[in-house]
Formats: sequence, structure tokens, C-alpha cells
Amino acid sequence: MTKALDRPPVKPAATGAGRRAFPVDVRLLGLTGVLVLLLLIGYVTNPDTFITEGNLSIMLRQAAAIGVVSVGMTFVILTAGIDLSVGSLVALASVWMTTVATQSYGPFVMVLCGLLVGLGAGLVNGMLIAYGKVVPFIMTLAMMASARGLAERISGRQTQVVTESGFTSFFGADFLGIPVLVWMLALVFTVGWVVLNRTTFGRRTFAIGGNAEAARLSGINVKRHVALVYGISGLCCGIAAIISVARTTSGASTTGMFYELDAIAAVVIGGTLLSGGRGSLIGTLIGVLIFTALSSIFTQNNLDTDIQSIAKGAIIVAAVLLQHTTARRRKAKPRGPAEAPTEATGSEK
Repeated sequence: MTKALDRPPVKPAATGAGRRAFPVDVRLLGLTGVLVLLLLIGYVTNPDTFITEGNLSIMLRQAAAIGVVSVGMTFVILTAGIDLSVGSLVALASVWMTTVATQSYGPFVMVLCGLLVGLGAGLVNGMLIAYGKVVPFIMTLAMMASARGLAERISGRQTQVVTESGFTSFFGADFLGIPVLVWMLALVFTVGWVVLNRTTFGRRTFAIGGNAEAARLSGINVKRHVALVYGISGLCCGIAAIISVARTTSGASTTGMFYELDAIAAVVIGGTLLSGGRGSLIGTLIGVLIFTALSSIFTQNNLDTDIQSIAKGAIIVAAVLLQHTTARRRKAKPRGPAEAPTEATGSEK
């Protein structure tokens, strides 16, 4: 009979007690380090104007609209989708809410109009993608062209100035010394984080991105969920349109140009996989702030915008290559016999 002492000890399964009380996300720490480095570069190159209350307020106002759009884009990419129409939806919502007819009903109707236009267009995307089985790239590309064309049609390719004083006075004000537009970004981000990390809807979003067929077999209504995710993206575009109109006091068919590229870049930089199933809204927010700081540095140093575009492109490529490298290392990492593959979401804890 083999003695019990001769047997190899069984490695206990990982439990909550064996985990770190405060897990450290190295990727988020690295992104934070990049943001701090950019702020230091901005301060060194323009010590008198960069780290000032005025410039920081401008940077945060600029980050508000694209930040809100990026929250919706994070949900979409987590399901392994893509939304190329976000910039055009911002333009369409901004134009619709600043027509003379809409403004005549007051600020409440203006806000409601912007939200409904964005939500409605997003649901159209989602319904045709989920139930019509149109490829997300093709569907949102078609919506990008159609929404921009409709915005031009409604506005006559003219900039529509906001004449409703109640709208500009509220959204242009500060609350506790912080612009209302920044509070809007904080509110959208907070709600998005809670939904993504503390609700069944969020868990299902990660599950669909990880393996849509497995999610369907587990009882998740994948089609309805995907349609709702694109609706969330559209709703975020409506909120971004309100922010953009409040910041510029106008609506135009050119509003939101290249927002889709900036949003996708911020999401990818933040660590969300383009293949879906793994991502972080905190990383997305840091990605937005990184690009905002980069734009401010280029503007204050009078550098050409083409160099800024090249720098953004290089950062995006580097981030995607880093994702692929990390994914290969994760797949190549051997697992012990007692190690269960329970890491399915990658969401923030």
C-alpha cells in the first residue's frame, strides 16, 4: 500500500482568499504612465500655458464629446462589432436639434430630439445587423454615408446657430467649478461602467464577444442584445451631439468628423480587443485623455495636423500589435491540471 506521505501534494484550487486583495492591472498602469508623460512633455514645452486651469478646462471640454462616443463604441467592440457611423450620427443629431422648428419648442425638446435621433439611428443599425444579418462594417458604413447626407439635406449645408438662451446658459455653465459638459462625460462613464461590470447585461456583453454561439446556447438572446448594444452606441452619439452643440453653440453637417476613428483609436488604446470579449471602460477613458493631451501639445506648439495624424496612426498600430502579442503569449502559457479557464470577461473588478 502506498503511503499517503509518498503521494504528491494536491495543489488547492484558487480561491478568493488566495487572490490579491487589490489586483493590479499592469496595462492600465502603463496607460496612466503614458498620460502622465504626455502631460510632462506639454508642461516642459509650454510651462506657462499647458498646466493651467484654462487649458485643462479646454482639454476636458474637448474630450467630453469623443469620450461619450467612445463609451458606446466600447460596448460595440466588446461584442466583436464595429460602428463607423458614430461621427455622422453626431452630425445628424446636432443638425436636427438646432433647426428653427426644434429650437422653437425650447431646450427640453432640443435635448430630447438629439437623444431620440441618436437612439433611433443606433437601433436601426442594431436591428439590421442582428436580425438582417448585415455585416457590421457594411451596415455602419452605409449609415455613415446616409446620416451625413441627411444632415446636409436638413441643414442645407449651413451652420445652424443656437438661439435658445436657456440651452446655452445651462450647458455652458459650471457646477462646483467644473463645466457641465465634463459632468456629463463623468455621468455617462459612471453609468456605462456600472452597466458593464455590475449587471447581467454587461456580463452578457462580454460573453457574446467571447463566443457568440456559446452565449446563444447558454440561453442569451444574442440578436436582441446586439441590437440594444448598437442602440446604446447611438444614444451616446445623441449625448455627444448635445455636448458638441453646447460647446460650439451651433449645429452643422460637418460636426463629428472623424469621431469614428478617434473613438476606435481610444478604445483600442485602452486595451479592448477588436475580436471582442475583453476590454475596459477605464482604459477607454485613459485612451481618450491621451489623445486629447496629444492634440493639445500639437496645438500649443503650432505643429502641423498631418504630423498629429501620423502620430495617432502609429499609436493605433502599436496598440494592435501589442494586443496580438499579448494574446499569443496568453494562448502559449501552459495551464496546470487544476487550473480552470474561468477568465472569460476581462472586465474591471
